[in-house]
Amino acid sequence: MDTPFRTPSTRAEFLARIGDDLGASDWYLIDQARMDAFAEVTEDRQFIHLDPLRAAETPFGGTVAHGYLTLSMLAVMAYDVLPRLEGMSASVNYGFDKVRFVAPVRSGSRIRARFMLSDAQDDGARLAAQLAVTVGIEGQDKPALTADWRVIYLF
Repeated sequence: MDTPFRTPSTRAEFLARIGDDLGASDWYLIDQARMDAFAEVTEDRQFIHLDPLRAAETPFGGTVAHGYLTLSMLAVMAYDVLPRLEGMSASVNYGFDKVRFVAPVRSGSRIRARFMLSDAQDDGARLAAQLAVTVGIEGQDKPALTADWRVIYLF
């Protein structure tokens, strides 16, 4: 089965892109329905995510997305940008060295991620990549989050 990654690439081509901006994902709407669904799945039902009237009385001025919702969107946004490496059997999330939630994502906002390949090592059986990721909010200068993300490609 094909993965949704955009651009096929060899391992050597990928390694040659260390330090490069790999591109930006499509825009994704973070609306109240998505926030409500995330709250149900995670059981994080704090009012600032779910109650527009109460949240309007806070400094946020309305409901805002869970930070972890924004972070979880990296998976789909990565599919928009990261290459499918030739011979790859799978890619797995290895974790984060650093995540910062910089600005709130208000209900109705659109976000997208920009990925830079910070580092990568290939030992033959797997390729370990480190990605510097910035999730931007449409129309805002301050990003929603920044992260140093580790991904392992298995062969």
